Amino acid sequence: MIRTAQKPLATAAIPASQGAKVALILAAEMLIARSGIEGASLREIAAQAGQKNHHAVQYHFGSRDSLVQAIFDYRMDQMEATRGAMLAAAEAAGTLSDLRTIADIVYRPQIELIDGFGDYSYAGFLSAYLLRYQGSRFGQFGERVAPNLARTLALLRACLGDLPEAVAQRRLVTASFMFLNILVIHTRDVSDDGERFEDAVSDTLGQIVAALGAPLLPAQL
Repeated sequence: MIRTAQKPLATAAIPASQGAKVALILAAEMLIARSGIEGASLREIAAQAGQKNHHAVQYHFGSRDSLVQAIFDYRMDQMEATRGAMLAAAEAAGTLSDLRTIADIVYRPQIELIDGFGDYSYAGFLSAYLLRYQGSRFGQFGERVAPNLARTLALLRACLGDLPEAVAQRRLVTASFMFLNILVIHTRDVSDDGERFEDAVSDTLGQIVAALGAPLLPAQL
């Protein structure tokens, strides 16, 4: 069986050297991953971030929703350099129209997003985020999309051909949950049944490609 138990949240605060806003973002990500967007207390987020002001979230972000969007934007920006390098490599190899290549570029950069305690809090956060903020337009997940992510999603949409917009978006969201689940339940070394992390990732990406590219049922045509 793959391990599903999460580590208890560390009681130590995020290092102040990160700066108050970043510390609040990282603390909120961890707490939202465990308690949900509404379940994470703003006061608890401030304390976890090492802020003495219990209203630090309101001071720096204005509202819970603005903080949640800031977490999403912060992590998307962190993945931009990796996605840019992967896009450049795919362009040089002539594989920008290959669905597996584009799926790799969408999802593999998320593997780098490990929190200060060695966990994939981002995966838990993004799962909660997608349940709340997904739109009906393909790739619509917030007010701003980082440039390399926007290009990757456009390439992915092209790979899906004439698939209706709502169906394409639903498949993208479902595929995202599939990948995030691997990060949430799997360690980076081996699971209890001996499956290596990379094997689980590669197999899941294969499932994602099959799901994204599956033909429509006759009733959907």
